[in-house]
Amino acid sequence: MELVCLGLNHRSAPVEVREQFAVLSSQLGERASKLRELPGIEETVVVSTCNRTEFYLAGECGDEAVRSIRSVIGEVASEHWYEKRRLEAARHLCEVASGLDSMVLGETEIFGQIKEAYRLAHAAGATSGVLNRLFQRAFGVGKKIRTETSIQEGATSVAGSAVELAEKIFGKLKGCRVIVIGAGEMSRQTAQALVSRGASSVFVTNRSFDRAEELAEEMGGRAVHFDEWQGVLAGVDVVISSTSAPHPVVMPFHVEAVRRVRKYRPLFLIDIAVPRDIDPAVGEIEEVYLYDIDTLEQLAAEARSRRERQIEECKRLIEEELAKLNLPGT
Repeated sequence: MELVCLGLNHRSAPVEVREQFAVLSSQLGERASKLRELPGIEETVVVSTCNRTEFYLAGECGDEAVRSIRSVIGEVASEHWYEKRRLEAARHLCEVASGLDSMVLGETEIFGQIKEAYRLAHAAGATSGVLNRLFQRAFGVGKKIRTETSIQEGATSVAGSAVELAEKIFGKLKGCRVIVIGAGEMSRQTAQALVSRGASSVFVTNRSFDRAEELAEEMGGRAVHFDEWQGVLAGVDVVISSTSAPHPVVMPFHVEAVRRVRKYRPLFLIDIAVPRDIDPAVGEIEEVYLYDIDTLEQLAAEARSRRERQIEECKRLIEEELAKLNLPGT
């Protein structure tokens, strides 16, 4: 029996490619069961999240299993798919389950998503000895890494650092309201991170209203014309600004004008533009917390340095556990 992983993720493929191959969670078991009908595939688990789609396969001939899967997914975007075999495939699954292969290093959501994918495949009769042992070992590795290392401590991205600071200011972010000024990639990432932690309302404004509408739709929010964003300021808790303007967009008078209406509630401003969008004097207003991209990047870099040391420990634990597995074909 040979073990194979064929997949794509946030590193190998952009979102417009990943979404073409996404599998609804309710269909993971059924898809795994149908794949077993293909030549060369005796066991399979299908993992599909917003950041990855992966097929874990076991069969007598890895080449035949891969040909069967590729016949299903077709030649579209074939350059984005990676292929891992035997011990490399097992190692990859352990790293995914441990959060080492995630967009946010050490994130915990993927662990539950993999467990559910395996549960559905197992319930559909799509797994047997090889994948049962592999996935159970991967779950043990994931749990061990989360309890014996500090891989989850400290956000390692600008977006993650912004969320951590927001949580220090507001506590839980459930119900927080956000306005995004500018519709660039960094704005999108930061807004997404806030929404993932509970932010409930997102307003998006941009000089190109079409672009604002596009990002707002992606966030489940509402687009605001650029000459109207100041009217939204009174009701939000977080401002994310990342425009290409050559001068500040948010000035002290903008905030001063709505302080009384806001009842002097805390206001968190994230300036991730270069040159800066928010006049530094805004940060001198009493209830305002202002952070620019340099501060956020410094916090993320410090966290990355600490995490790098933890990654080596995580990989050592993974190798220890893989040695106990005695996979066929390795």
